[in-house]
Amino acid sequence: MPQISDSLRLLFETSVRDEGDRYTVAIPSELVENGSIDTTESYRVALLAAADEPSEPTESDTDRSVSRPEPAPSHTQGPPVEEGEVRTVSIDTLGDQGDGIAKVERGFIVIVPGTKPGDRVEVEITDVKETVAFAETVGEATVR
Repeated sequence: MPQISDSLRLLFETSVRDEGDRYTVAIPSELVENGSIDTTESYRVALLAAADEPSEPTESDTDRSVSRPEPAPSHTQGPPVEEGEVRTVSIDTLGDQGDGIAKVERGFIVIVPGTKPGDRVEVEITDVKETVAFAETVGEATVR
């Protein structure tokens, strides 16, 4: 499995579209509408093979040719957490609002108010969205 960078801000599954003279990567509109992606910002994009597809060597970044676009998957994986779930997370960084941010499976983000980087806390997931979850601490924070 590929190593996921600590700077990962968002992870979702999509497909490559053939638009004649170019190929595009579709971004679900709800990611813009819920504020996960800001259309005024620039982003770095990494492409990973889907978990059920074998990983193949990639072309160099300067070679933009694609032999054939893959069809969109018929299903997507949902969030790796559920509302009401209790788990222990490590806070990696602070969000724009000053809340702690932890990453769990597949780089999925859990926002935990009242925590800071280095805290390891037991949390209860209170709200789950497609790309992010919110949690409240249920125990004492321990510093790594």
